[in-house]
Amino acid sequence: MNITIVAVGKLKEKYLKQGIDEYLKRLSKYAKVKIEEIPDEQAPDNLSKADEEAVKQKEGDKILTKLSTDTYVITLEIEGKPLTSEAFAKKMDELATYGKSKVAFVIGGSLGLSDEVKQRSDFAISFSHMTYPHQLMRLVLLEQVYRGFRINRGEPYHK
Repeated sequence: MNITIVAVGKLKEKYLKQGIDEYLKRLSKYAKVKIEEIPDEQAPDNLSKADEEAVKQKEGDKILTKLSTDTYVITLEIEGKPLTSEAFAKKMDELATYGKSKVAFVIGGSLGLSDEVKQRSDFAISFSHMTYPHQLMRLVLLEQVYRGFRINRGEPYHK
């Protein structure tokens, strides 16, 4: 399986980089995983709704350039479907079983995803109703992808 994580924003925190590198290393025996960083748009704190939409649109246009037509796209959205780790593993296994060998996970910027990116999504997943920093979500996502491969192969992993 070829997995791409398309994420808005540059990762700066050393501890997050170390965690992500660790999970990329662990995942290398299960899948080819790459991360595509999209530069986030500069936006002041007090944006109008129109300005927020313009920022999401610009980021969304950049995201869409990273998604080929033969890629199964999973967006991370608060409004997405919440899954247990086991259900997430089953979803990944079903994708592999039914020939979806190219999967992209999309993590939006601080304002979320554009409507066009949401429309391109094949499946929207929610990790929580809470909001997390998008940089931290990379690490959480990679851990869950790794956990999913371990579950699907019947390999031990802590609960």
